Amino acid sequence: MEKSTTALAHPNIAFIKFWGLKDETNRIPSNGSISMNIGCLSTKTTVTPDPNLEKDTLTLNGVSVRGAGLTRVRQFMDRLRQMAEGQSFVHIESENNFPIGAGVASSASGFAALALAGTSALGLELSERELSGLARFGSGSACRSIPGGFVEWVTEPHSGNTYAKSIAAADHWNLVDLIAILSEQHKPVGSEAGMREAASSPLQEARTRDAKRRLDLCRQAILNRDFEALAAVTELDSNMMHAVMMTSEPPLFYWHPHSLAIMKAVKEWQQEGLAVTYTLDAGPNVHVIATQAAMGQALSRLRQFPFVMDVLKGIPAGPARLIKGQS
Repeated sequence: MEKSTTALAHPNIAFIKFWGLKDETNRIPSNGSISMNIGCLSTKTTVTPDPNLEKDTLTLNGVSVRGAGLTRVRQFMDRLRQMAEGQSFVHIESENNFPIGAGVASSASGFAALALAGTSALGLELSERELSGLARFGSGSACRSIPGGFVEWVTEPHSGNTYAKSIAAADHWNLVDLIAILSEQHKPVGSEAGMREAASSPLQEARTRDAKRRLDLCRQAILNRDFEALAAVTELDSNMMHAVMMTSEPPLFYWHPHSLAIMKAVKEWQQEGLAVTYTLDAGPNVHVIATQAAMGQALSRLRQFPFVMDVLKGIPAGPARLIKGQS
């Protein structure tokens, strides 16, 4: 075997969400998005080229992967091999320390780590911007897990280049993401499949048309560390995305009744003066964003719900990075 390379990347939680592609071939999103990398949660991926292999192999958390998941990874590696002008197939070993496929952005950190480890293993040297643009071909939100801290996915209007960039470092604002785990089951309809139906919702056009305004509000809230403004636009954007999902054909219901119970509770806590807000990705688990001052109370209250299996805690995290490269 040849030299193996290991990379680590964090999932991210989007305050302004990406849902739908206006160009599926080139993976151009219907609207921009803004997110925060989630520290303490990570994917570690090792890529080892092997000239004796006839196809790429993949293990995830020690289990050999087959089917659609493996096909998606092989297609991504084919793209990297085309760039590297090499045909070496690879062994891929990936580990997550958080639930997979339950709305905690496992594909984001997974493909960000694979993009970095894979390009390094094949001898490619890419800038952060190039690496981010590449990662989106594995998973759209993976491009946001390449840079660090608070991140915006942008598409340049003239060139069409699309990539993510940091708008503030991880230490800019000491927010906490408390992820209430309601289910660890793999969702029946994944994000990739679900967002292909986004255009069938009569609400999608209005959501994307208003996206620039929400992006501007969110960006300014982060730069000004204005939690009240961040909470207002984050909740609105999450509700809008799920409204599109629920009005698509066929409709997608990622929320569980318990998801709604937590969302309602967060609104009550806000009335008490607690600095908390909620957002949900394509899954039932609820991300409760809080200030450091509100974290203790919010964490205690979340753990009192009998249906909450666990509460994962993350703080803003840095960029995807290589953690070893050895024979």
